Amino acid sequence: MTDDTSRKREAAAAFDESASEYLESDVHRAGDDLAQLASWCSEANRALDVATGAGHTAGAIADQGVEHVVATDAAPKMVETATTEFPIAGVVSDAERLPFADGSFDAVACRIAAHHFPNPEAFVEDVARVTADGGVFALEDNVAPAESELDGFLNEVERLRDPTHVRSYTESEWRQWLTEAGFDVEERLLLSKEIDYRDWVRQLETPAENRAQLREAFADPPAGASELFDITYEDGELVSFSNLKLLVLARR
Repeated sequence: MTDDTSRKREAAAAFDESASEYLESDVHRAGDDLAQLASWCSEANRALDVATGAGHTAGAIADQGVEHVVATDAAPKMVETATTEFPIAGVVSDAERLPFADGSFDAVACRIAAHHFPNPEAFVEDVARVTADGGVFALEDNVAPAESELDGFLNEVERLRDPTHVRSYTESEWRQWLTEAGFDVEERLLLSKEIDYRDWVRQLETPAENRAQLREAFADPPAGASELFDITYEDGELVSFSNLKLLVLARR
C-alpha cells in the first residue's frame, strides 16, 4: 500500500467519525463563501460537489434550482449524511479518481477540502476531465500565504490539529494547476473567516498533547502572523483566529 493510499484511508476513517460534527459546523454550514460558490454553479443542469463532507455545498447548489446534483466523498458516513440531509445523489469516491465519464457535469464544486488531497494536480486534472466544455469549476480552500514562514506556520498548526491535513496551497500553485488543466480563471476572491479555537479542536477531538503544542505555536508565531491570522486572546486564553479562504471560478 502506498503512502498516499494509506493517508487517504486514514482521512476517510477520521471523517467517518466526524460526520455529525461537520454537519453542525458553523464554518461549513453557512457563510458568504458558501453562497458565492453555489451562485457560481446556479446555471448548471448537472453539478458535482467533490469531497462534499456533510453536504452543505451540494445542498446549497440544489437550492439554486440545479436539477441534478451529485456529491462525492471518500468517507461513506459523510455521503450517507449528505444524502440524508439534502436532496442530492451521493457516491463514495476518491477526489483524485472520479468515477464519471468525460464531460459529465456543467459545474463542479469543491469547498474547504483540497488541503486533504495528496495530489492536487491529479484532482484538478480529473475535475477538468469530468467538466463539460464551457462548464465551470468553483473552488474554495484555505490558502497559504506567499511568505514561507507564514505558510509554514499555517500548515504546522493545521497538521497539529488534524493529522489528515496535507497542505494548504498558495494561490500561485492553484493558478498554475488550473491553467495546466485547461481552465481559465474568471474570478477570484479572498475571504477571511473567523475560527472559534475551542470548537476547532473539539471538532476532530484533537489530542491533549497536540492541543498543548498548538497553544505554544499560537503564543509564539512568526512575525506578521498575529495580524494576518487575527490571533485573539481573552483573559490569557486563545479564543479565535482567522484564516484566508481562496475562492476561484474557472471555466473549461
